[in-house]
Amino acid sequence: MEQTVENFHGCYLLVSNSENRWYRGRTYIGYTVDPNRRHKQHNKGRKFGGAVRTGPKKGPWDVVVIVYGFMTNIAALQFEWAWQHPDESRRLRSVGKKKSKENALTYRLRLMAEMLSIEPWNNLALTVQWLNSEYEIEFPANLKPPSHIPILSGAVRTKKVTAPETPVCGNVVSLDNTDASIIAIQESPSDTKCGICQLACEKPHRVTCLVTTCSSTYHLICLAKHFLGEDKQSFVPLKGECPSCRSTLLWADLIRFKKGHYRNAVVEMQGASALAEDVHDDDV
Repeated sequence: MEQTVENFHGCYLLVSNSENRWYRGRTYIGYTVDPNRRHKQHNKGRKFGGAVRTGPKKGPWDVVVIVYGFMTNIAALQFEWAWQHPDESRRLRSVGKKKSKENALTYRLRLMAEMLSIEPWNNLALTVQWLNSEYEIEFPANLKPPSHIPILSGAVRTKKVTAPETPVCGNVVSLDNTDASIIAIQESPSDTKCGICQLACEKPHRVTCLVTTCSSTYHLICLAKHFLGEDKQSFVPLKGECPSCRSTLLWADLIRFKKGHYRNAVVEMQGASALAEDVHDDDV
């Protein structure tokens, strides 16, 4: 099933399908805002925007899987770097080196599974998408991603949305976290007000409740603080109750909707039941 994603930030894994045994099976990890265009560039060579380590002589290259949903290019590039350099990443010290029975592809896939099961990535609104069913595998039972990280198959189409101009008035407060800088406009002209602070709420900086009978709007930072409550250790909430309708919402679903998922379609809310197997109240 093809997914259309606005303002795409993703990290992908390539594998060489070369007839040359020297290159066949080699892998490449990269970051992109347009996976389809980037795939073509890798297979055409450096003159067309490809990378030094890829190209027609070392390919053709297949896109195996892509992890997307990062709020910013910085967050995606941090994931890319750790995936490329597990030996140097402090978060992956316990993962271990490539095993003798693993080839390059299975090792990179194991790393991906490990990364999605640890902080900060296991709290983000990410999606794993297999772009080539030939390479699709089941995640190990002990390394399955949290329930709010879906595993999909099929093509991905990106849609770039032009960011609006920064408001000329208003006080901007930013909260720096592992996923993005969440920005709230404290005072700016708008017909929509935040359901928590009651101040003007511009579209680029707000989220909307996914319950159709509610549809209340909030500043990102206001709702994040509401979801976190007394939790001073976390930067990104996992779930919480809508202050208006009291429905349980996953932060990941709110961010996905804001980034273009679920548009023109019926929203299937995962809710608290989706977290029953891997999240306890003490963990949130």
